[in-house]
Amino acid sequence: MSKLSYTPYLSFSIDEWARLRADEPMTLNGEDIEHLRALNDPISLAEAEIVYLPLTRLLSFYVEAIQGIHHASTRFLGHNGAKVPFIIGVAGSVAVGKSTTARILRALLRRWPSSPKVDLITTDGFLYPNKVLEERGLMQRKGFPESYDRSAFVQFLAAIKSGQPKVSAPTYSHLVYDIVPDQTNTVESPDILIVEGLNILQPGELPRTGNPIVFASDFIDFSIYIDADEDVLEAWYVERFMKLRETAFRDPQSFFKRFSELSELTAISTAKSIWQSINLPNLRENILPTRGRADLILKKGADHSIHEVALRKV
Repeated sequence: MSKLSYTPYLSFSIDEWARLRADEPMTLNGEDIEHLRALNDPISLAEAEIVYLPLTRLLSFYVEAIQGIHHASTRFLGHNGAKVPFIIGVAGSVAVGKSTTARILRALLRRWPSSPKVDLITTDGFLYPNKVLEERGLMQRKGFPESYDRSAFVQFLAAIKSGQPKVSAPTYSHLVYDIVPDQTNTVESPDILIVEGLNILQPGELPRTGNPIVFASDFIDFSIYIDADEDVLEAWYVERFMKLRETAFRDPQSFFKRFSELSELTAISTAKSIWQSINLPNLRENILPTRGRADLILKKGADHSIHEVALRKV
């Protein structure tokens, strides 16, 4: 007698998912997509329609449902029912295309008929400054959970959810590979906040005392995990590294200026070494284990396009 298998997800081929668009209008054009996509993420307008229009339609139902729950709670408690932002989390590996997904979602959501205020924050701003990472011996584990000020990140999300009118986050520069002193990104009363990062779905350890504790994922109303096979992710990482070697790495202020001076073969070898020693272990130990906590999983193929969609049903 075979065992019954159970999955908390409904799976869709890309054609099945595309049909769920219904009559959701496309409000972006090819020029918009060109501007929004990341360096090595060749998403097309057609794919944006197929994947992200059904997703924005789904999100509209989620936003309406969460608002209904909030109104019921405030009515019960006799509170004034102040606006509570809806938070969307976008997670996944380095080089998987999180930034493109987050930016396209923000652009589409901003063009809803209600014209909501949609902001975007990345968790890079909550990395400890390089000086702190060096003191703690964590520079080679940058991007791992322990390299983030997780308490500050949770406090930031809590402030957003409590309705504070202005909430600031530190600013991170990819050029200098560090937090920018005395510079912040301020989020002002958004209707929707998109949070993009490697480890946003990680729950952390529960205290044995049973005392209440909150994690960043507790504040996320809808979470998206962008998935791809390990060998594909490595190829994309190397591809991106080589493109940056010809562009941003050449900036005299770049932390990675030395990489622009490597020969092509040495640069490829260096990129693969960084992937194998840092990004792959982080993926296996910390990022991939959170995939099953996402509300939606977008699975990419080697051509960068999304081939499968899984939607959590429970």
